[in-house]
Amino acid sequence: MPHFLREAIMAVLVIGATGKQGGATARALLDRGVAVRALVRDPGADNAQALLKRGAELVRGDLDDEASLLAAAEGMDGVFSIPYPDVANMQGDAELTRGRNVVEAARRAGVSHVVHSSVSGAGDFHRSQPGWAEGRWERHYWESKAAIDEMVRAGGFAHWTVLLPSTFMENLVGWSYLFGDWSSGTIITGFAADARLPWIAVDDIGEAAATAFTNPEKFDGLDVELAGDLLTMTEVAAILSEVTGATITAPVLTPQEAVERGLLPAMVNAVERINENGSPARPEIAQALGLSLTDFRTWARRTFS
Repeated sequence: MPHFLREAIMAVLVIGATGKQGGATARALLDRGVAVRALVRDPGADNAQALLKRGAELVRGDLDDEASLLAAAEGMDGVFSIPYPDVANMQGDAELTRGRNVVEAARRAGVSHVVHSSVSGAGDFHRSQPGWAEGRWERHYWESKAAIDEMVRAGGFAHWTVLLPSTFMENLVGWSYLFGDWSSGTIITGFAADARLPWIAVDDIGEAAATAFTNPEKFDGLDVELAGDLLTMTEVAAILSEVTGATITAPVLTPQEAVERGLLPAMVNAVERINENGSPARPEIAQALGLSLTDFRTWARRTFS
């Protein structure tokens, strides 16, 4: 079959299609005319029905059910992979097992192209950062992410791309583990005054994934750090104030002071690590690949205006 015809009928199985990243990827693929098979646990859920109305095929499946994954992957050209952890047991191996299940199902089904979403800094960066060898930083989260990334790279697929998204801008919508709920006008974090966080809009992750699927010659075999902006929390608060018309502040607190004001103690290690070592994602990395990512002010205007 000619290459251009193969591209025209591409079909992609999207894992996590009713979630943030999977949903964004499904929408971006559908917008490009790519057939989408959405893996869902509940086809009747609102998010699933919204995808169905946009033209996606819904297939019931679960990342813990290997047979359902294999059935879902059969006949697909591509798989968007985003295994999720067990939030009730973050030190367990659920994410690693689910990642292995996805890769194995894709391999057994003869899928040629996998785009996998991991996290900024997983791999060489997290293992080489100061404090890692001394055991200062949480290990299980990072090693699980890196292990799944390596499964994708070594999976024998004709094409693969690992996306490494940074902090979601959407973490500032409602409550989140890292930023709490700033509806009162105060963002409680323990980030240092000069800690510049890389930020990414979830829709841009979907656009990057869809671009990787439809331009394999450009994105094949790449680990792609994703950030649309790089800002301190003081700068974030200033933009939110400008956009919303309210006074939003992000007082500079030590992590311990932030815990006293409501930051989850489990977040202290992550905050301290970012304060000391930062994150490798930068807007210019994705821009160099031709990806058009959203800056924070544009996202905030779109979200809160």
